[in-house]
Amino acid sequence: MSAQKSHPIEVRVPATTANLGPGFDSLALALDLWNKTRFTLSDTPGVHCEITGEGAGNLPKGEENLIWRALTRLYAEAGAAPPSGVRIACENGIPLGSGLGSSAAAVVSGLLGGNALLGEPFSPRDIIRLAASIEGHPDNAAAALLGGLVIVSEKHLRQVPIPPWAVVYVLPQVKFSTEQARAALPAQVTFSAAAESIGRALLVVEALRDRDLPLLREATRDVLHQPYRLPHLPGMEAALEAARQAGGAAALSGAGPGMVVFCERRQTAAIAEAAQAAFRAAGVESRVWLLRDSAQGAIVV
Repeated sequence: MSAQKSHPIEVRVPATTANLGPGFDSLALALDLWNKTRFTLSDTPGVHCEITGEGAGNLPKGEENLIWRALTRLYAEAGAAPPSGVRIACENGIPLGSGLGSSAAAVVSGLLGGNALLGEPFSPRDIIRLAASIEGHPDNAAAALLGGLVIVSEKHLRQVPIPPWAVVYVLPQVKFSTEQARAALPAQVTFSAAAESIGRALLVVEALRDRDLPLLREATRDVLHQPYRLPHLPGMEAALEAARQAGGAAALSGAGPGMVVFCERRQTAAIAEAAQAAFRAAGVESRVWLLRDSAQGAIVV
């Protein structure tokens, strides 16, 4: 195994949106919104995190930080002792608890940082496997690492090339954790709902690949998980429909609480305005990002 690298290493990881409506835990897409993390070995013992941008006042700065925990997990997998001292400087563009894969980005950052420090003994497939063991599911981590649109199912993973898309992301100012989102789901679903979801997920992939916005607008209407989550998100159902009426294809981003809308570039302002108006009518303020998908995945410099 190679010796630890002494020079600083920078890791850049994109945001991701998962499910894309009906592709529950099986579809994810990288977006052009990034976290940047710099790792520097230090003579000062312990881990010291400096955080700017999203989550700066809320994220732990010591050994509880998820990036550090992922890094130490990779070192354990390699049978190596973690660095005795390291500085981790985080510049976060991905909002926390948003449905944009912030935890997956942190995990991938830590795993790639540790892998680079050790001379890259692990392959991208190994990194995805480790990320899934930490996250509990591989979809966001796979898209963050590889970029573009990914399909995942247990041990199988495929990237699907798609043309560029404009994306409007709207984040209502409500709290809805991943744990709450999972708890909202029923223990069982009907056979007909499962069958419809499979068909719609297949159509989502085809619509993204063919730039077929009318098809995507219908295919992203989910029946498997969104009906159980929307009642916990004031204004969301109206905001999704408002975005569709303004021309976009809208769905919860991951488990929420944010929503993602695929559209033509000329439609972004109108869609953002319509969605925010729907949230305001329900007494909820929101933030907006005008984005695009990213064919580029994580980068190690």
